[in-house]
Amino acid sequence: MQTVIDILSWIFIIGGSFFSIVGAVGLIRFPDFWSRLHAVSVTDSAGVILLLAGMALQAGLTLVTVKLFIILAFLFVTGPTSTHAVANAALVSGLKPKSSVARDDDGDTDANDDKAGPS
Repeated sequence: MQTVIDILSWIFIIGGSFFSIVGAVGLIRFPDFWSRLHAVSVTDSAGVILLLAGMALQAGLTLVTVKLFIILAFLFVTGPTSTHAVANAALVSGLKPKSSVARDDDGDTDANDDKAGPS
């Protein structure tokens, strides 16, 4: 049974590491602030959850596991909250998201108005 727990915990740890690396690559590769913020916030939350779950499985039912779940709950709340605060601060300071979608006066969106050609 211990072998199954070890394998499962290492799958979680490797998966969490993968998400963290993908987030770092997204931070480097994406062109603007908004797409970078989105990539990092999503992968950060998923990576931390998987890493801490893998570590909790490795620790067994101990006080360390309780501490890991407290850390998980704290990061689960503060991660999205801090991302929202950073995005709000950027928007208030005047950094507007680039929109590739044209908006009519009615509020309807047409993604490819100029590319569609005559209809």
